[in-house]
Amino acid sequence: MALKDKIKKINKLLVKHFGIPKRPKKLPDPINTLIATVLSQNTNDKNSYQAYQNLKKKYKSWSEVAELTKSELEKVIRVAGLGKQKSSAILNFLKTLKKRNGKIDLGYITEMSDENILDELIAIKGIGVKTASCVLLFSLDRNICPVDTHVHRTLNRIGIVKTASPAKTFEIINKHLPDGIAHQFHTNLINLGRAICKSSKPVCSICPLLLECKYKHKNLEKSDSVNVSRFLLLDSI
Repeated sequence: MALKDKIKKINKLLVKHFGIPKRPKKLPDPINTLIATVLSQNTNDKNSYQAYQNLKKKYKSWSEVAELTKSELEKVIRVAGLGKQKSSAILNFLKTLKKRNGKIDLGYITEMSDENILDELIAIKGIGVKTASCVLLFSLDRNICPVDTHVHRTLNRIGIVKTASPAKTFEIINKHLPDGIAHQFHTNLINLGRAICKSSKPVCSICPLLLECKYKHKNLEKSDSVNVSRFLLLDSI
Protein backbone atom coordinates (compact mmCIF):
# COMPACT_ATOMS: atom_id res chain seq x y z
CA MET A 1 0.00 0.00 0.00
CA ALA A 2 1.32 3.44 -0.93
CA LEU A 3 2.28 5.69 1.99
CA LYS A 4 -0.39 8.23 1.05
CA ASP A 5 -3.05 5.51 1.23
CA LYS A 6 -1.72 4.29 4.60
CA ILE A 7 -1.96 7.81 6.00
CA LYS A 8 -5.49 8.14 4.65
CA LYS A 9 -6.51 4.86 6.31
CA ILE A 10 -4.97 5.82 9.67
CA ASN A 11 -6.65 9.22 9.51
CA LYS A 12 -10.07 7.64 8.94
CA LEU A 13 -9.63 5.39 11.97
CA LEU A 14 -8.55 8.33 14.11
CA VAL A 15 -11.52 10.43 12.99
CA LYS A 16 -13.87 7.55 13.71
CA HIS A 17 -12.51 7.35 17.26
CA PHE A 18 -11.84 11.00 18.15
CA GLY A 19 -14.08 12.83 15.66
CA ILE A 20 -13.17 15.82 13.51
CA PRO A 21 -11.48 18.44 15.72
CA LYS A 22 -13.19 21.81 15.95
CA ARG A 23 -11.47 24.90 14.63
CA PRO A 24 -12.16 28.56 15.41
CA LYS A 25 -14.17 30.42 12.78
CA LYS A 26 -11.44 33.05 12.63
CA LEU A 27 -7.93 31.68 12.43
CA PRO A 28 -5.33 33.35 14.65
CA ASP A 29 -2.86 35.92 13.39
CA PRO A 30 0.43 34.28 12.31
CA ILE A 31 2.45 36.22 14.91
CA ASN A 32 0.12 35.06 17.68
CA THR A 33 0.48 31.46 16.55
CA LEU A 34 4.24 31.66 16.30
CA ILE A 35 4.70 33.16 19.77
CA ALA A 36 2.22 30.73 21.34
CA THR A 37 4.09 27.84 19.74
CA VAL A 38 7.39 29.07 21.14
CA LEU A 39 5.77 29.26 24.57
CA SER A 40 4.45 25.70 24.22
CA GLN A 41 7.87 24.08 23.94
CA ASN A 42 8.57 21.52 26.67
CA THR A 43 5.49 22.34 28.72
CA ASN A 44 1.77 21.58 28.71
CA ASP A 45 -0.95 23.57 26.97
CA LYS A 46 -2.31 24.92 30.26
CA ASN A 47 0.98 26.57 31.21
CA SER A 48 1.77 27.87 27.75
CA TYR A 49 -1.76 29.29 27.42
CA GLN A 50 -1.35 31.08 30.75
CA ALA A 51 1.97 32.57 29.62
CA TYR A 52 0.40 33.68 26.34
CA GLN A 53 -2.53 35.27 28.15
CA ASN A 54 -0.13 37.05 30.50
CA LEU A 55 1.44 38.73 27.49
CA LYS A 56 -1.83 39.64 25.78
CA LYS A 57 -3.32 41.12 28.96
CA LYS A 58 -0.25 43.06 30.01
CA TYR A 59 0.72 44.58 26.65
CA LYS A 60 -1.40 46.21 23.95
CA SER A 61 0.75 45.12 21.04
CA TRP A 62 3.70 42.97 20.05
CA SER A 63 5.58 46.21 19.44
CA GLU A 64 5.43 46.85 23.18
CA VAL A 65 6.72 43.36 23.88
CA ALA A 66 9.60 43.94 21.46
CA GLU A 67 10.81 46.82 23.66
CA LEU A 68 11.13 44.65 26.77
CA THR A 69 14.42 43.37 28.11
CA LYS A 70 14.93 39.63 28.20
CA SER A 71 14.61 39.58 31.97
CA GLU A 72 11.35 41.57 31.86
CA LEU A 73 9.83 39.21 29.31
CA GLU A 74 11.12 36.19 31.16
CA LYS A 75 9.18 37.19 34.28
CA VAL A 76 5.92 37.50 32.36
CA ILE A 77 6.20 34.10 30.68
CA ARG A 78 7.80 32.26 33.62
CA VAL A 79 4.89 29.83 34.01
CA ALA A 80 5.76 28.27 30.63
CA GLY A 81 9.28 27.35 31.75
CA LEU A 82 12.57 27.79 29.84
CA GLY A 83 12.15 31.53 30.29
CA LYS A 84 15.61 32.57 29.08
CA GLN A 85 15.41 30.48 25.93
CA LYS A 86 11.85 31.47 25.07
CA SER A 87 12.27 35.18 25.82
CA SER A 88 15.35 35.27 23.59
CA ALA A 89 13.52 33.55 20.73
CA ILE A 90 10.46 35.81 20.99
CA LEU A 91 12.43 39.05 21.19
CA ASN A 92 14.74 38.04 18.36
CA PHE A 93 11.73 37.15 16.20
CA LEU A 94 9.92 40.44 16.86
CA LYS A 95 13.02 42.57 16.35
CA THR A 96 13.94 40.70 13.16
CA LEU A 97 10.48 41.33 11.73
CA LYS A 98 10.72 45.04 12.51
CA LYS A 99 14.20 45.27 10.99
CA ARG A 100 13.14 43.41 7.84
CA ASN A 101 9.83 45.12 7.20
CA GLY A 102 9.80 48.29 9.26
CA LYS A 103 6.91 46.90 11.29
CA ILE A 104 5.94 43.83 13.27
CA ASP A 105 3.64 42.09 10.83
CA LEU A 106 3.58 38.73 9.03
CA GLY A 107 0.80 39.54 6.60
CA TYR A 108 3.19 39.44 3.69
CA ILE A 109 3.74 35.67 3.97
CA THR A 110 0.14 34.83 3.06
CA GLU A 111 0.95 35.01 -0.67
CA MET A 112 4.06 32.85 -0.36
CA SER A 113 4.38 29.11 -1.00
CA ASP A 114 4.61 26.67 1.90
CA GLU A 115 8.30 26.07 1.21
CA ASN A 116 9.13 29.77 1.06
CA ILE A 117 7.25 30.48 4.29
CA LEU A 118 9.18 27.72 6.07
CA ASP A 119 12.46 29.08 4.73
CA GLU A 120 11.52 32.64 5.69
CA LEU A 121 10.65 31.75 9.28
CA ILE A 122 13.31 29.21 10.14
CA ALA A 123 15.96 31.65 8.94
CA ILE A 124 15.18 33.58 12.15
CA LYS A 125 17.28 32.38 15.07
CA GLY A 126 15.16 30.50 17.61
CA ILE A 127 12.42 29.50 15.14
CA GLY A 128 12.40 25.85 14.11
CA VAL A 129 10.49 23.78 11.58
CA LYS A 130 7.79 22.77 14.07
CA THR A 131 7.05 26.38 15.02
CA ALA A 132 7.02 27.52 11.39
CA SER A 133 4.79 24.64 10.33
CA CYS A 134 2.29 25.50 13.08
CA VAL A 135 1.96 28.96 11.54
CA LEU A 136 1.22 27.33 8.18
CA LEU A 137 -1.44 25.01 9.58
CA PHE A 138 -3.14 27.00 12.33
CA SER A 139 -3.02 30.52 10.87
CA LEU A 140 -2.86 29.99 7.10
CA ASP A 141 -4.85 26.74 6.84
CA ARG A 142 -2.22 25.11 4.68
CA ASN A 143 -2.23 21.33 4.34
CA ILE A 144 0.91 20.94 6.44
CA CYS A 145 1.17 18.58 9.43
CA PRO A 146 3.50 19.85 12.18
CA VAL A 147 5.45 17.13 13.97
CA ASP A 148 5.94 17.33 17.72
CA THR A 149 7.06 14.54 20.04
CA HIS A 150 3.59 12.95 20.09
CA VAL A 151 3.21 12.92 16.31
CA HIS A 152 6.76 11.64 15.86
CA ARG A 153 6.33 8.86 18.42
CA THR A 154 2.93 7.65 17.24
CA LEU A 155 3.80 7.62 13.53
CA ASN A 156 6.94 5.59 14.22
CA ARG A 157 5.11 3.11 16.42
CA ILE A 158 2.29 2.70 13.95
CA GLY A 159 4.85 2.02 11.22
CA ILE A 160 4.00 4.92 8.93
CA VAL A 161 7.61 6.10 9.17
CA LYS A 162 10.86 4.79 10.60
CA THR A 163 12.76 7.93 11.53
CA ALA A 164 15.14 9.14 14.21
CA SER A 165 13.94 12.73 14.48
CA PRO A 166 10.75 14.81 14.25
CA ALA A 167 12.37 16.81 11.43
CA LYS A 168 12.76 13.69 9.28
CA THR A 169 9.23 12.56 10.13
CA PHE A 170 7.96 15.99 9.05
CA GLU A 171 9.80 15.77 5.75
CA ILE A 172 8.42 12.34 4.86
CA ILE A 173 4.85 12.82 6.06
CA ASN A 174 4.31 16.09 4.28
CA LYS A 175 5.48 14.69 0.97
CA HIS A 176 2.69 12.13 1.10
CA LEU A 177 -0.10 13.88 3.04
CA PRO A 178 -3.53 13.57 1.38
CA ASP A 179 -5.25 16.87 0.60
CA GLY A 180 -7.28 18.56 3.30
CA ILE A 181 -6.52 16.33 6.29
CA ALA A 182 -3.58 18.08 7.98
CA HIS A 183 -5.47 19.63 10.90
CA GLN A 184 -7.49 16.56 11.84
CA PHE A 185 -4.52 14.22 11.34
CA HIS A 186 -2.16 16.37 13.42
CA THR A 187 -4.68 17.02 16.20
CA ASN A 188 -5.89 13.44 16.50
CA LEU A 189 -2.33 12.09 16.58
CA ILE A 190 -1.70 14.45 19.51
CA ASN A 191 -4.87 13.19 21.19
CA LEU A 192 -3.70 9.63 20.60
CA GLY A 193 -0.22 10.34 21.95
CA ARG A 194 -1.45 12.10 25.07
CA ALA A 195 -4.20 9.72 26.10
CA ILE A 196 -3.37 6.29 24.64
CA CYS A 197 0.00 5.98 22.88
CA LYS A 198 1.95 7.37 25.84
CA SER A 199 5.72 7.33 25.82
CA SER A 200 6.24 5.10 28.88
CA LYS A 201 3.16 2.90 29.12
CA PRO A 202 0.82 2.98 26.12
CA VAL A 203 -2.75 1.79 26.60
CA CYS A 204 -2.76 -0.39 23.50
CA SER A 205 -5.81 -2.49 24.41
CA ILE A 206 -8.17 0.44 23.68
CA CYS A 207 -6.24 1.97 20.79
CA PRO A 208 -8.28 2.54 17.60
CA LEU A 209 -5.16 1.64 15.60
CA LEU A 210 -4.38 -1.62 17.42
CA LEU A 211 -4.82 -3.82 14.34
CA GLU A 212 -2.80 -1.49 12.13
CA CYS A 213 0.02 -0.70 14.56
CA LYS A 214 3.47 -2.27 14.08
CA TYR A 215 4.76 -1.44 17.58
CA LYS A 216 6.55 -4.50 18.98
CA HIS A 217 6.12 -3.69 22.67
CA LYS A 218 2.36 -3.32 22.91
CA ASN A 219 0.81 -3.14 26.36
CA LEU A 220 -2.29 -5.29 26.02
CA GLU A 221 -3.41 -5.17 29.65
CA LYS A 222 -7.13 -4.49 29.85
CA SER A 223 -7.98 -0.87 30.57
CA ASP A 224 -11.04 1.28 30.93
CA SER A 225 -11.59 4.17 28.54
CA VAL A 226 -9.33 7.17 29.00
CA ASN A 227 -10.15 10.85 29.11
CA VAL A 228 -8.92 12.92 26.21
CA SER A 229 -8.32 16.62 26.81
CA ARG A 230 -9.87 18.57 23.94
CA PHE A 231 -7.99 21.74 24.83
CA LEU A 232 -5.36 22.53 22.25
CA LEU A 233 -3.42 25.74 22.60
CA LEU A 234 -3.23 26.80 18.96
CA ASP A 235 -6.96 26.38 18.38
CA SER A 236 -7.65 28.49 21.48
CA ILE A 237 -5.59 31.65 21.12
